[in-house]
Amino acid sequence: MVLNNIEKLLEKYENGETSLKEEQQLKNYFSQETVAPHLEVYKPMFAYFLVNKQEQFTKDVPLKTTRKFNYKWISVAAVAVLMLGFYFGSTLGQDDLGTYDDPELAFNEFSKSMEMISSKFNKGAATVSYLNEVGKGTSTLGYLNEVENTTRIIFKTY
Repeated sequence: MVLNNIEKLLEKYENGETSLKEEQQLKNYFSQETVAPHLEVYKPMFAYFLVNKQEQFTKDVPLKTTRKFNYKWISVAAVAVLMLGFYFGSTLGQDDLGTYDDPELAFNEFSKSMEMISSKFNKGAATVSYLNEVGKGTSTLGYLNEVENTTRIIFKTY
């Protein structure tokens, strides 16, 4: 009778339908020395539950983190940024801006620059010349639309 009751409780336990009282009965049964041979498999599991129930966490868990911000590092970083700014600002201001005193030399340099820009532009324009063919194709499609419109008119009148 007790064995049938334990088997029914195990079935309910596996389905998750037992109450706390029924689970306590199972724990008491499997904590005994003598258990039915076909139920021996459950004994280590319930023994683990009994041991695990007695374990306790003893370490303190900090609930608040104390974070202090050190403002002196901000001032050190600000001083470093200012020093770098002064250093690079003074070296960049001394550069020659590329002005010419001789107007003829300036004109010659300007002409070279424009010639280089023109050659690069012409090279780029040559690679896009196929777009003219696309334009011709779209104009042909326009003629097809006119033909379609006229066929609609013809078929509507007849």
